Amino acid sequence: MNQFLTKKYDDIITMSKRICKGSVESEDVAHYSIEQLMHHERGQELVDAKQAMQFLSGIMWRSFNSSTSQYHTLYRQKNRVHGFTSNHHLEAQDIDYNHEKDIVIGAIETCLEEMVIESIEQWFRSVFFQMYMETPNYSQLARKTGVPRTSIARAVEEAKEHIQLTLKNRGIEYDI
Repeated sequence: MNQFLTKKYDDIITMSKRICKGSVESEDVAHYSIEQLMHHERGQELVDAKQAMQFLSGIMWRSFNSSTSQYHTLYRQKNRVHGFTSNHHLEAQDIDYNHEKDIVIGAIETCLEEMVIESIEQWFRSVFFQMYMETPNYSQLARKTGVPRTSIARAVEEAKEHIQLTLKNRGIEYDI
């Protein structure tokens, strides 16, 4: 593990800068991802199977782009102070919190993380599923990535099927 990190450190930082689009957070995201790899139960196995960079790229992408990621919760929201002008009044809103939906979302995120480390094919499906959730238009994704529209559509559908089956096997009934 140490040899891998020493050898690939510069590549990891570069990959993070690309994924984070040059954001000042890119180095923090890279270090967070490295920490996740080091503490992952299959971390050494991923290094030995030469899949650690794929794992890191998935963690980086989700950490930087998702507002529900652990990174976002730990580092972006922690200690955030919201200021209000004196003319601004807060009113409590009645919002029904859906615990079941929250459980399903957590299970889907876990499934996507598992897909990233499972195989290159599952990584491909997982990435395009996440991109599709942000931009639900195959043509736009095809233009953005240079990947054929039909390949994206097939990857998204296969990801949906895999997630659906995984949720069902875990006792969660939910239609994506």
